[in-house]
Amino acid sequence: MIRVFSTGPAARVTLLSKLSANQRKQLAFILVIITPAVWSANYIVARAAPGHIGPHLLAFSRWFMALCLMLPFALPELLNKWPEWRAEWRQCLVLGALGMWVCGAFVYIGGHTTEALNIGLLYAMAPVLIAVASAKLFNDRLRGLQLLGLVMSLSGMLVIVLKGHWRNLIEVNFSEGDLWILTAVICWTTYSILLKKWPSALGTFSRLAIVTMGGLLVLLPFTIAEVMISGAPVDISSALLLAVVAAVLPGFGAYQAYSFLQQEVGAARAGMVLYVSPLYTALIGWWILDEPPFWYHAMGACLILPGMYLALRQPETS
Repeated sequence: MIRVFSTGPAARVTLLSKLSANQRKQLAFILVIITPAVWSANYIVARAAPGHIGPHLLAFSRWFMALCLMLPFALPELLNKWPEWRAEWRQCLVLGALGMWVCGAFVYIGGHTTEALNIGLLYAMAPVLIAVASAKLFNDRLRGLQLLGLVMSLSGMLVIVLKGHWRNLIEVNFSEGDLWILTAVICWTTYSILLKKWPSALGTFSRLAIVTMGGLLVLLPFTIAEVMISGAPVDISSALLLAVVAAVLPGFGAYQAYSFLQQEVGAARAGMVLYVSPLYTALIGWWILDEPPFWYHAMGACLILPGMYLALRQPETS
């Protein structure tokens, strides 16, 4: 994340490289708790965006600003390792299309016509899909107490999303927007798997920078087309505020943390950060939207947080 420079070009190291293996695992556990809170800011942005800025323009602005934040720290490694990573440009385009275009603009599009309950249910599929795919591809399985933790976290998430009543699952009405969200969920799963499957010559920070470049290249023609076809005016002040929040928190912060978690705890357990999102969304909604939490939020937290601990506490085994 933050780079530390000493005298001499060869002495350039990352702060994370100075951490011991045990410290990195402790940091990973902390990030699992914090990252969903940072990511939840994107839900607030998605709700506030309609009428102020188009989904593709918002996604492009978000990732352009995030790239501007990354480049001062990533540029030295990008320049030094250019001969090593330049062959990764095709992978960057694919990862950028999945992570920045689909999981950016598609979520903003889907948020126009679907309810938060539906989004929560659909996104709850992602950790399960990631765990299944990781088990098949990487032998990245959850065993014993880890599997119990996964089940507890999933149960806690469902308690919150269904507001403590299973009948709400039957009453869900799926809309056109759900197809956009479902596409985003599938692409997020694919992004998570490919991020681990494709090794890179770069560290996680610099790699995200070049993936963001790929995402912006994919987003650009769709953004231009959206602006030209819609012709709708953009509320500059509101659009800028939304883009800054989306860039700094879920864009710059959450994606960096997720990349680190992928490296440290594996794709299956890194995907579990999505289980905590409904809990943080409820708390943020209480703070910003004056929507108080209820008993099912507390019950969900009592399942999710211990479940996360159980799933993360044991080292991965083959």
